[in-house]
Amino acid sequence: MRISAVKAADRFLPDKLSKQLRPWLVRLDQLFDGSMEHAAAQRVSLIAFSIRIISAAIALVSQVIFARWMGQFEYGIFVLVWVTVVILGNLSCLGFQTSVIRFVPEYLEHRQLDHLRGILFTSKIFALGLTTCIAFIGAAAVYFLRDAIESYYVAPFIIGFICLPMIALGDTLDGTARSRSWALVALTPTYIIRPILTLVIMTIAHVAGFAPTAVAAVISAIIATYMTSLVQLAIVNHRFREVVSPGPKAIRFGEWFAVSLPIFLVEGFFFLLTNADVLMVGRYMDPDKVATYFATVKLLALVHFVYFSVKAGAAQRYAELMHTHDHDQLSQFASDTARWTFWPSLAMAIILLILGKPLLLLFGAQFADGYPLLFILVIGVVARASVGPAESLLNMAGEQKICAMVYAVTLIVNICLSIVLIPAYGLAGAAFATAFSMVFEAVTLALTVYNRLNITMFVFAGRTGAAKEEV
Repeated sequence: MRISAVKAADRFLPDKLSKQLRPWLVRLDQLFDGSMEHAAAQRVSLIAFSIRIISAAIALVSQVIFARWMGQFEYGIFVLVWVTVVILGNLSCLGFQTSVIRFVPEYLEHRQLDHLRGILFTSKIFALGLTTCIAFIGAAAVYFLRDAIESYYVAPFIIGFICLPMIALGDTLDGTARSRSWALVALTPTYIIRPILTLVIMTIAHVAGFAPTAVAAVISAIIATYMTSLVQLAIVNHRFREVVSPGPKAIRFGEWFAVSLPIFLVEGFFFLLTNADVLMVGRYMDPDKVATYFATVKLLALVHFVYFSVKAGAAQRYAELMHTHDHDQLSQFASDTARWTFWPSLAMAIILLILGKPLLLLFGAQFADGYPLLFILVIGVVARASVGPAESLLNMAGEQKICAMVYAVTLIVNICLSIVLIPAYGLAGAAFATAFSMVFEAVTLALTVYNRLNITMFVFAGRTGAAKEEV
């Protein structure tokens, strides 16, 4: 049983101090006991943020070790291959990993358990089946086009495709767990367990005398991904047996696919947008430059994690509020999520700019060349954080198509700028293209949410009248 923060303060602190802290302690109690209106979403966001911070620390340590062991060139090869494989694995779910977040609460609320069993079964089988086909096609394409590809990329790419089904399964299980606000089950496997296992396996290979090449790193990541996804599958299936007993499944693939496809376009364009800079650097520059840019972006992920954490807690709540048809409540929650995203992101951005150079030096002296890029990239990240998880709100409101168009245009802007700026200005050109694209994305999303939902989703928009009355 949890101890009340208010009672603990009354008991152990001086009366004056206890009274001064009471408003904050009341909010803390409401956050953890669920009495606060948005407590569940805040708890999930807080858990997700904590997991992401731990994950960032693990990723930083592991990537520093990888870079030190492998050298800048081999590390750059591994980075480009692994980023490509992760992108393909995520896209291969075709949006089912997010649409399941929308359908599970709906089916539970209306007690449509046969539909619930159907979506849980279909989402996993579809992801596994499609990615297996894509993996075979991708490996075959790389093999037959090997003469047109730099030789050092051929073997890592062919091997990397083996991992596609498990990456897709892991993403689907992430969404399935998030549909029930099981933040630990959703995020821990991918963001904590998998990178730790990858590092452990790579360490064992290194101690055993295997050369620290890109191929060795890819194989380590594949083994870790298979182990993690299969364990997560067992846990999610066990927990859902407590929610819905085994029984008949109603398969409504056409309906689910119709919803998932626009979401796929939204998240696909967003995922490509998030990683397009690394891919474009790999297209125009050597692996050592890819390594430097990726290390810089990896540090920037510390700021990105705030957005992803809020999104993890907000998506289900958006879906619930859409079903209640309470526009004022939805509008206020949307404004809240923008604030939850912006202020921590701004604080972490400032800290990152202060500590960025020493952190990059951990990778190696040559990686410090990426430090000036942080000042460019941070502008885009903070601008993006100012509108919170706006695309998630649009998805849950059934506005997937317009959201997909926003990301498509933003991706085109990013690629066009990269094509022009990277050959002329190198890594600085890639950073500017990315930062400008993120500012463009934030402005466009905010305008879209306002025009489509009549909601001002911006950190400085102020509180709604209903919310002011509550305060």
